[in-house]
Amino acid sequence: MSMSGGSAIRGSRVGAGPMGEAERGEAAPRTVVSFWCSNGHETQPSFAQESDVEIPDTWDCPRCGFPAGQDRDNPPAPPKAEPYKTHLAYVKERRSDTDGAAILDEALGALRDRGLIR
Repeated sequence: MSMSGGSAIRGSRVGAGPMGEAERGEAAPRTVVSFWCSNGHETQPSFAQESDVEIPDTWDCPRCGFPAGQDRDNPPAPPKAEPYKTHLAYVKERRSDTDGAAILDEALGALRDRGLIR
């Protein structure tokens, strides 16, 4: 089976051409701001220069994820890592051992009254 020969270039369409400023419109003027994290990484996001655009105080470092600030000598502190707590650890924060024993005795008493345990 032969393909019909045509003058069309495979993969092209009418109006196809390089994307450029003419098709996208003019780019807004930009301001590049440097942010540093506590690991010394510098990141430089750019922001539109419009008057209503607010540049944030901190920016997440794309390399380590720590917060980064605009003061190179005093970057924001890294987040304090909270250790994983089990459900039991949270319960123990809210209840003393005496409270726990009283609740357990009450629950066991209720089960005994219903004849579910001896």
